Amino acid sequence: MFEKLKAHWKVNGLNLLLIITTFALGGSLCGFMGRKLLLLTGLEKGFFWFLFYMILVTLLWPFCVLIISIPLGQFSFFKKYIMKIWKKMTGSKKKNSVTPYRVAIFASGAGSNALKIIQHFKVPCNITLALIVCNNPKAGVLEIAKSNNIPTLIIEKDRFLNGDIYLSKLKSHQINFIVLAGFLWKVPAVLINAFPKKIINIHPALLPKHAGAGMYGNKVHEAVIAAKDSESGISIHYVDELYDHGEIIFQAKCMVEANETAQTLAQKIHALEHQHYPHVIENLLKK
Repeated sequence: MFEKLKAHWKVNGLNLLLIITTFALGGSLCGFMGRKLLLLTGLEKGFFWFLFYMILVTLLWPFCVLIISIPLGQFSFFKKYIMKIWKKMTGSKKKNSVTPYRVAIFASGAGSNALKIIQHFKVPCNITLALIVCNNPKAGVLEIAKSNNIPTLIIEKDRFLNGDIYLSKLKSHQINFIVLAGFLWKVPAVLINAFPKKIINIHPALLPKHAGAGMYGNKVHEAVIAAKDSESGISIHYVDELYDHGEIIFQAKCMVEANETAQTLAQKIHALEHQHYPHVIENLLKK
């Protein structure tokens, strides 16, 4: 049961425990407050007492749960959870309903950006992180996917670059948007054509500078320093058939100090990536 709940709510074990605790404490609090309020009425216990008690508890429950959720760090989850219940009860729908997105994250390494994206989208919304695609069976991102109950797909280079077999795999997971987060292979034309303006990437420099084949990680930072650039940053862009060439969606900058090293610049760039990438994805998909 707990594994099903973790998968349904897209949370890890700790967050599931905090959510269940919030449900329990919130229920206890609204029961306590309901009894206290009925005492003020002087109503004798009987049919009407129990009727009013049930009404009070039902009305108080959302507020009590939200109050308890704040110190337990689950406010965002319960705010969206209660809104979802309310919409079901009232049958209210947005006139222009938002497209439900099923996102695949492509990554090759440790997965720090993937982790930040997963954490950002833990609360229920129209964006589901449905698949982690990786070209390295030993990559740390696979452990991140496992701990967050996200299915994974390991891909082989020749089959990825020279065919459409993985396109059918993506379709079987109903993927309709792709996020590259530290993915080192060039995306083939068959995939770009299948997902027009539905694939985005993050580059650790201010495009169009320091772009192209082989320009990733510390190689980019070393190039920035060698060029004596006064600033660097991140570029989030749509993916086309050329390396680091698609339309730029967002950029953020940082200063390059006189004594900067590739390692210290990498730390600044990682901070920008973690700060902005999840929000840019959300804003892009909610347009």
